[in-house]
Amino acid sequence: MDLDAFVAHNEPVWHRLDALVHRRRPTADEADELLDLYQRTSTHLSVVRSSAPDPSLVRYLSALLTRARIAQASRRALSWRDVLWFWTHSFPAALYRLRWWWLSVWGANLVVVTIIVAWTMHHPELYSQALTKAEIDRLVNTDFAGYYSEYAHHEFATMVWVNNAWVSALCIAMGVLGFPVVMLLWSNILNVGIIGALMLEHGRASLFFGMLLPHGLLELTAVFVAAGAGLRLFWSWIDPGARTRAQAFAEAGRTAIGIAMGLVAVLLVSGLIEGFVTPSDLPTWARVGIGVLALLAFLAYVFTLGRRAARQGVTGDLDRRDVGDTAPLA
Repeated sequence: MDLDAFVAHNEPVWHRLDALVHRRRPTADEADELLDLYQRTSTHLSVVRSSAPDPSLVRYLSALLTRARIAQASRRALSWRDVLWFWTHSFPAALYRLRWWWLSVWGANLVVVTIIVAWTMHHPELYSQALTKAEIDRLVNTDFAGYYSEYAHHEFATMVWVNNAWVSALCIAMGVLGFPVVMLLWSNILNVGIIGALMLEHGRASLFFGMLLPHGLLELTAVFVAAGAGLRLFWSWIDPGARTRAQAFAEAGRTAIGIAMGLVAVLLVSGLIEGFVTPSDLPTWARVGIGVLALLAFLAYVFTLGRRAARQGVTGDLDRRDVGDTAPLA
């Protein structure tokens, strides 16, 4: 075979295929043309390999076919319908399906923080050895409440939003190993428990709960959801069930990423409450009431939309057209 003549005759086909591969939004006719040119180019590569295996031409055609295959498989524009589906089906369904994981984390942390508070109040030497009396008085009387009004409202809301989103992301990312999630939760709940014991010991219970509950109810729930998703990610490769470990881990990982994206919005709400409601001049009952309403709205979102979507078969994983086909399992 005359390789030069073969290239000269078919090169326009390859250039046209390359142009279609880089087209962002091909028409229906162009999509059909791309498939036709892909098949013709595949035949060209087969001919070259069997008759005149020129290494450079084989590499060029192989790379071109790879780009064309990727373009055909992954070209799908994100629409507002996809965004709406995520918030009304995918995200709440994922939260509902993982409810026992994060509700268990929520309950375990409540028990642990209660024990920490009770133990610390019965053993005041635990904090008196680390803090002087002046430091304790300053923390109880000024620093705890002053923390929430130290910065401008919008700056403080942004700061706590970013910090809580980072903590939640760590809970999910470190869920691969499992134990680091437990340690992260322990350090967080230990801090809350010791400060709570200090405030209760000095008769500042109303201040403590009045400043913590408005934003903390939703904020801590979001962190516990992230921790539950992280621990479920860990368990997916410990006990994959009928699936392979790779399949189970991939599914749990994609679901966890979706949960992380949704929690960014949830933590934005808690950050706005912490920045604008917690340090406000509203009476304590009103500030706590806003926090309770925010938590109830989140739970209603999970147990109404989430339950309905889960019963429809939504798992929180990516759509089948995005995940691709998988081998059937016995």
